[in-house]
Amino acid sequence: MSKIDPNAHEARGWHAGGYSPPVKLFLTGAAGDPGALAGVEVAGFPIELSIIDEGGFPGVEDVADSAAAVVQVATDDPATVAQFGALARATDVPMLAAAFDPPLSFVRQLVRAGAHDVIPLPLDIADLETSVQPIASELATKTRSAHVGLEKSIMVIKSEGGVGATALSTQLATRFAANEAAAGRETCLLDMDMQFGDAAFVLGLKPRLTLADLIQAEERLDGALMRTVATDHPSGLKIVSAPNEILPLESLSAEHAFRILNLAKAEFGTVFVDLPMNWTNWSLSLMTRADMVLMVTELSIPSLNRARRQLDLLNSQGLGDIDVRVVVNRFEKGLFKKLTRSDAESVLGREVAYTICNDHQTMSEALERGVPIAEVKRRSALGKDLDILDSGLAGALGLER
Repeated sequence: MSKIDPNAHEARGWHAGGYSPPVKLFLTGAAGDPGALAGVEVAGFPIELSIIDEGGFPGVEDVADSAAAVVQVATDDPATVAQFGALARATDVPMLAAAFDPPLSFVRQLVRAGAHDVIPLPLDIADLETSVQPIASELATKTRSAHVGLEKSIMVIKSEGGVGATALSTQLATRFAANEAAAGRETCLLDMDMQFGDAAFVLGLKPRLTLADLIQAEERLDGALMRTVATDHPSGLKIVSAPNEILPLESLSAEHAFRILNLAKAEFGTVFVDLPMNWTNWSLSLMTRADMVLMVTELSIPSLNRARRQLDLLNSQGLGDIDVRVVVNRFEKGLFKKLTRSDAESVLGREVAYTICNDHQTMSEALERGVPIAEVKRRSALGKDLDILDSGLAGALGLER
């Protein structure tokens, strides 16, 4: 058996939305034409073709790590149905059979043996798409059902520009995503700072598709497009990047912002939302959907005063009952610091929930390299503070790990 990847010129199995497992075809030379499959996808999955000998049959290890496997069977060989059934029972990969002019009785035998469908040969891409689409829909449904009851949103706002909110939220989100992935769940970061957002950039990513594509999709926006636009980070975090070009804040309506957030939660479960510094009707409206808000500020009188004004704005808009947790970034500890945690709480009129220590060197190197801080320094006070924040969020949102 020889494998021929008709899309080998591309990064195998990778798309704008991250890794997508292939549909593996196991066909004889007479049934498989690699040239005709170049650049072709079925139901959003790339194709991988393996040429098998007459009478040959793939094993469990051959079909592993695929979205579905299509195996050619011979209508004149009764043993082929038994072989197909044994393979279907030995793997969780959805199995489809392919045959030249299969009689109805033969199709029924294959379906009873575990075939999701039987595709006629020579192979027609439209037939293959029709057969694979229900499998793709079933996978999407399973993914969404895993998030039922766990759809949460965490809005990140800042007292002012320059307090390190984006650096903090991206580093927090990667840790949160890695821990959620270990529990079998997903996490997304929506960078909705349409003018100055750079969450993807500081994590070393350069997405081709961005939030702008979700905005332009209008009525075509759905879960499949959401996953296509979201870019995978090695931590498991899905990132919807801010637009590559500066867009007017008015480009997004409150209704469309709601739809984007709701779809992200339905697809991924927990969603971090990095909001723009300037308030808009849609960003204030999104706050009503927040399960938690992180207000990022610094330990300085100007920054704390601006944070207090932000909190006062939320109260004036009837949003005072939202769970807002103040995070003091670049927190200095020691006997000779000018301001204390108590001073911050006095200015804000509320408790400081979390402090993140000032480790400029570690954070700067992580940002320059576009990596999580754990890759810069395995153990650090900064990492410990982020772990405390991560655990606090998970506990408050009811996410068992």
